[in-house]
Amino acid sequence: MVLQGRLETEIEIMAPAAKFFNIFRNQNHHIPNISDSIHAIELHEGDWETPGSVKQWTYTLDGNTPLSVKETVEEVDEQNKRVKFNCFEGEVLKEFKSFKSTVQVTPKDGEGSLVKWTIEFEKLNEDIPSPDAYLELVQKLTKDIDDHLVKP
Repeated sequence: MVLQGRLETEIEIMAPAAKFFNIFRNQNHHIPNISDSIHAIELHEGDWETPGSVKQWTYTLDGNTPLSVKETVEEVDEQNKRVKFNCFEGEVLKEFKSFKSTVQVTPKDGEGSLVKWTIEFEKLNEDIPSPDAYLELVQKLTKDIDDHLVKP
């Protein structure tokens, strides 16, 4: 019985790594204006930059039903352009004991960057399916942010 899992995806983007990283590093509040999958991000404790600050995201997975999650940034690695999030409250935790995501952006030789998302989770029981819809959400979010950052 395997309850713990990990999903990963890598997406090539045209935006510079630093610009994409900064959206997740300290500009989360702009995301609802960039992607129609994210409806709101509200600051509950702390500020937009400090690890440990609490933010609540309102989003949709299927385009219809709004869901919410509260998260904290566990770690920011400026040098490697990596941010690690820990979800601690919301609908996702009705099926998962733990749910963490990491985004890392690496500059490519020449133009563009490579965005790597990792989702680590522990299911409440073995009947719970893998959270593939969340991987699809971060893929769409990545493309939406890239389009926003590179538009003329």
